[in-house]
Amino acid sequence: MKRTLLQTALAAAFCTLSAAHAAVAEKPSTLADQQSVAITIYNENLALIKDVRRIALDSGRNRLALREVSGAMRPETALLRSLSHAGSFNLLEHNFDFDLLTPAKLLEKYVGRQVRIVKTHPQTGAESIETATVLAANNGVVLKIGDRIETGLPGRIVYDSVPANLRDRPTLVTELASTRSGSQTVELSYLSGGLSWKADYVAELNAKDDGLDLNGWVTLTNRSGTSYPDARLQLVAGDVNRVRDELRMAAKVGRMRDVAEAPASQMTQESLFEYHLYTLQRPTTISDNQSKQVALLGAAGVPVTKELVLQGNDYYYRSSIGNLGQKMKVGVFVLFENREASRLGMPMPKGVVRVYKKDSAGNAQFVGEDRIDHTPKNERVRLKLGEAFDVTADKKQTDFKRRDTTSPWSYVHESAYEIVLRNAKKEAVAVVVREPVPGDWTMLGESQRHKKVAAGTAEWNIRVPAEGNTTLRYRVLVRY
Repeated sequence: MKRTLLQTALAAAFCTLSAAHAAVAEKPSTLADQQSVAITIYNENLALIKDVRRIALDSGRNRLALREVSGAMRPETALLRSLSHAGSFNLLEHNFDFDLLTPAKLLEKYVGRQVRIVKTHPQTGAESIETATVLAANNGVVLKIGDRIETGLPGRIVYDSVPANLRDRPTLVTELASTRSGSQTVELSYLSGGLSWKADYVAELNAKDDGLDLNGWVTLTNRSGTSYPDARLQLVAGDVNRVRDELRMAAKVGRMRDVAEAPASQMTQESLFEYHLYTLQRPTTISDNQSKQVALLGAAGVPVTKELVLQGNDYYYRSSIGNLGQKMKVGVFVLFENREASRLGMPMPKGVVRVYKKDSAGNAQFVGEDRIDHTPKNERVRLKLGEAFDVTADKKQTDFKRRDTTSPWSYVHESAYEIVLRNAKKEAVAVVVREPVPGDWTMLGESQRHKKVAAGTAEWNIRVPAEGNTTLRYRVLVRY
């Protein structure tokens, strides 16, 4: 008997709550209510959105439909708070409706329900209406009309209404209890996918290959399902660990220090935790399904060094090889310092650097591109642009022999090499020969002096005369 009374009371309470829930009218809020929006975009398809709106609330329970939020919102990160009357409401529930209204979605929602089919007679133009039940809407439509089953769409479909959870725009429905009535300024903050950015750089070499003009651009891509008019834009460069509490970490964006203005751009940069934050100094509109480019940096007359490199391999120090290659390619690199003295000195986000040079007619021609990682201030940038056409190398192993060892588990090899560098240009060039030598090695003899630039790397700087050649010979002892 007691259990029956308890069950009856619970059922009555549930019905009362359901009736109260149904009685609360939905208050829509659109971009017309938006006071401002701020976006912080990270490298890996992640953005922090701060959407400030002016809304009217009733005292008591409210059901607020915040329309035109990001369709790629992570609803578990959503936070709504009052900026004008702190603590004036308590959040009860969030519902994120991202199932958008389309003919296919509408038909799918009506599976098991009745619709009306309007057919037009092809000769008379008269219309007839039949009631049909939608049986399926997967890869087509299956209808039951009277005592027959039909597939396909025999005419126009007329629906009675749009289902409540099917929206024309992404919508966050928030239920809250307010202690006061009237207008309030609220801020909705959340993390979202669908927004990304990347850096691209365009450089133009001068005639002597000893200087370049560099311009950096940020390309923003918005596939989040909504637009952000007159947004305050910030970009975070760095590798953020997304296992951490991203929302709390991203909220540190407002703390600023070490601000430096980007040359010839509208971006400023600052340190943020172990990352760098770039802020656009004007609002910008980011439309849905749009890519936008914003100037990041600009510098003219940056000193550069061109470097020709013949890169070796370590495998031919372990056995007898013989001929290693004819007309081997020599890599072409350009190097510059990211320093204020070089007219730069701004942290450079990772991206692709595309390099051009003007021909004799003054037309800019593409000469190569390379990808750089995040590059801090005062670091060197090294770009590989391609392979030299007029500078080649012939390489062979001239001697190889095994030395006696005191242990059966160790190896001692002595080998000799000859590298002929050829230059078809009308001016002399310098070629860096870089050899990765394995194990514990000793240079026994060489025609030009090497530098041990690392534990396993020998390097020679060889000058090759115009339309001539230079031969490098060396012998090395390797233990491992």
